This record gives sequence, C-alpha cells and structure tokens, in this order.
Amino acid sequence: MAMKPGLSLRISQHLALTPQLQQSIRLLQLSTLELSQEVNQMLDDNPFLEVSEEAAPAEEFGLPQLDTPVPLGDREAEMAVSSTVEYASESSGPVSEDAVTPLSAADAESWEGDGTVEMAPDDNEWGGEAKAHGNNLGTEDDVDAGELARTQESLQSFLHRQALAVRLSEEDRVALRFLIESLNDDGYLEDSLQSLAEGLGPQDEEQAEQLVHHLTVALRILQDFEPVGVGAANLGECLRLQLRALRRQRPAEDPHQRVLAVAMRICNQPMDLLARRDIKRLVQLCSTTDALVREAIAVIARLEPKPGRRFVNVERNIVIPDVLVVQVGKGANARFRAQINPEVMPRLRVHDIYANALKQHRSTGSDASNYAALQQRLQEARWFIKNIQQRFDTILRVSTAIVERQKSFFQHGVLAMRPLVLREIADELGLHESTISRVTTAKFMATPMGTFELKYFFGSGLGTETGGNASSTAVRALIKQFIEAESSAKPLSDSQLSDMLKEQGIACARRTVAKYREGLKIAPASLRRAL
Repeated sequence: MAMKPGLSLRISQHLALTPQLQQSIRLLQLSTLELSQEVNQMLDDNPFLEVSEEAAPAEEFGLPQLDTPVPLGDREAEMAVSSTVEYASESSGPVSEDAVTPLSAADAESWEGDGTVEMAPDDNEWGGEAKAHGNNLGTEDDVDAGELARTQESLQSFLHRQALAVRLSEEDRVALRFLIESLNDDGYLEDSLQSLAEGLGPQDEEQAEQLVHHLTVALRILQDFEPVGVGAANLGECLRLQLRALRRQRPAEDPHQRVLAVAMRICNQPMDLLARRDIKRLVQLCSTTDALVREAIAVIARLEPKPGRRFVNVERNIVIPDVLVVQVGKGANARFRAQINPEVMPRLRVHDIYANALKQHRSTGSDASNYAALQQRLQEARWFIKNIQQRFDTILRVSTAIVERQKSFFQHGVLAMRPLVLREIADELGLHESTISRVTTAKFMATPMGTFELKYFFGSGLGTETGGNASSTAVRALIKQFIEAESSAKPLSDSQLSDMLKEQGIACARRTVAKYREGLKIAPASLRRAL
C-alpha cells in the first residue's frame, strides 16, 4: 500500500525562556557571596565589562517603570521555571544551578548574548553602575556595614598559635598541624588516627606505624591545648578531658576530688544514661552513693560539650546583609526604611573605550563574523548590568514591603511579629510567588533588632480568641520566653505550654507546641528538670 506525500499545518503554544530571563532568574536566587563570584567571573570573561570606582547615575535602560507588575508572559515563564525546579527536586534530590532552566547545560554555557547585533544609540547610557532605583542611599543615613562582619579568630588559628610555643620534632609538628586542620567545627577529631594515617598514603606497613606514632604524640599535645576538650573523638572523651583538667587544678587531698572521680566514671558510661539522668542506674554502675552521683552530674552540666562552639568557624558564618533597615525619627513618629547595602552593590559599567571603538569599526567580509561576535559580547555585558540592577530592585521592593507589614516587629520585637505569607507580598508587588521565594532565600536584612534572613519575617498564622491571627514566629518566641522563666525543678510540659498559650488567647495544640519547641532546639521537660 503506497503512502501519499502531503503537507499539514499545526499550531501550538509553548513558553521559551530567553537567555536574558534565564540569567535574571539565576542571579535573583544567588546569595551575596555567589553573586560576587558570578560578577568576578563575568569581569574575567567579558572585555566590555569593567568595575566603576565612582558612583554614576542609574541606567536609563534599567527599569523605567519599577512598580509596574510583571507582564503575564514573564509570570508564566517564572511559573514554568518554578515547576521545573519542583519536579527536579522531587525526582533527583537537590536542585543544581542548571536545573532552573529547561535548556541544556551546553546551551547555558555557550550563551553569547541575546542574539541581537543592534547597537544602543549611545553606549554611555550603559556607563553607570548597576544601582537599584530609589535605593535610598542618602548621605544622612549611610550605614557602615563593615561593623556587621568583624573579623574573629578561628579555632584552627587559635590552636596553631599555641602550637608555636611547643618544641617538637619536624615530624611531630607536621602531625600536630595535620590534626588541627582535621578537627570539625565543634573541635572534635571524628576520624581515628589509623584512618587518618591511611589517608596520607603510606608506602608500607612500617611507614603506616610511624605515621600513627607521630599522630598519637601530636594528639596528646593537642588535647592539652585550650579550649579544654579539643581533639576528643566523642562527647564522653571531651567531658573526661575537661574533668581531668579540673582534677589537676586541685590538690589531691581536696574533698571535691571524690566528686570529680565519680564524674569521670559517669563519663565512661553510655551517654544516654547521663542524658536521661538515670540516677539509679548510674549509682549501680559507678558503685557510689546517690548524693555523689547527683553532685557529679551537676559538675558535668557545667562543662562545655562543644569546645569549638565560641569559634563556630566564623569565616563561613560572617553575614553581610543585602538590606539595611534604618530608623527615621524617634518615639511615636519613628519610621523604618529599607535600603540596599552599598557594600554588596557591584559597581559595573560598559567599557566606554572598547564599546566606542567597536561602534566606529564596522567590518565586512572575513571580519564580519568577528565583528558580530564582539557585538554579542557587548550586548551580553549590557544585559548582565541590567539583570544585576533588576536583582537589587526586586530585593529592595520585597524588603520595603516586608518592613511596611512588620512595623510592629521593629518597634516591639519578635512577640509583635504578624503572620505573613509569600503570596501576600507577591500579590502586592505583582510578582510570582516563586520570585518572592528566590528573593527571600540567602538574603539578609540588618535591623535594629539584629540581622535576619528575609524568610524569617514570614510565618503562618494561628487562630486567636478575638478572631485574629498570631504569627507562628511570635508563638515560638512566646514558648521560649515561658521556658526561660520556668522553674528548673518543675519544667513546663508541652501540654502546660499549650494551656498557657490558650490563656493568652492563642489556640495552639500540644503537638504544635512540641514541633515549635523542637525547632527551637529545646529539650523536653524530662531532660530540662534540674537535680
């Protein structure tokens, strides 16, 4: 049976994400550090992009109508990207940076602009820095954001300084340095000396034994350093190291030595017995009296379970806020205003000399392809500046809306936080909910009450007797306040906390209280009870 050739026409609709929109969405979800890395990479790759040391007027090509709702097409495109991200997260775990676009990774990496070759009427219009419109960076309210990220010594640096005062052979000194760098954030040495030695790739068994020997010597020295307890393999050893140091500080005839000896025996037992305060079982295992066990547990409770806590790897935990909230006026006339932190604002512009040279040199023939490629690089620089500007514009708009809705928080604290969901801000600004989610993730706001991630200001509402709503964030703060004021001999149970909230007019079930308490990392009443 022969088939007849024919033509058919089919009409269909589909969403196409332009490279510009892809880049805009990707930049929006980057943190401050990631954005800085992205800007540095673009400066290295694109000769038409340069850093401007001086402030310049905002781009005329930027966002002429800042408060205009996003067109329906772009909102649908954002929705499509959001759906793609959700599908990827459900099907293959964590979403990679490339997962926000249905295009292939090769397409994203090979993007050379938006494909157009038209020049702007005047490249000087793109010569200003990528500055958010109306970012309120007035001289009267300039804030020194550097104070928010003061330098602090790390645990490793603190230990290396102590190591300089110890006389060691070169092999032991190297081993000590290696152990210090192998500690985790809490100051623990999680890997055994044998596994650490094997990781160094010994050539034979004899060399492996030598490595273990040097590491053993170095570990004994490390465990004598401050903070006491550093270099322990687990919690029990950490507590024993601190108890050993306490025993050394007291004379042998000191009566308190008996309590410290019992505490040492308790720390040799399974830690869950100590956590549950199983007095009866500990009395049996330690062959001592009830009174001594109670005294010993009281001593252990004053020890530090995480020696590295006060250092907390500060280099990674420094937060540079994207937004600063400043107070204007005092008392009843006080107002709060959000502004972009000038420290995180990239100062970018198109390289005028290169752009003007390209404009004057219109080639034909064999140079035409090179000329078109350079035009695309120039257009790529323009779009990058515009998208950076749009990123900060969006962050500022969202932050201003948050500040407006959470005025009570800035005046009275977390107990005055009102319920707020992403959709409220999205509807107010004419943006998609997924855009608000991207803006509020890994973006921080410095306020008179402290520095918070933008997501902190969002929380669901719990019903009240007056028919209103109380923010879940405020309820958490209230639960924490109740627990801090409780009697250590009779800590409050979750049911009692639920009843106390009901007395405040807030309907919060016991299970919800337990969930909030666990989120605050507060132990249940049985473990909070003092001896």
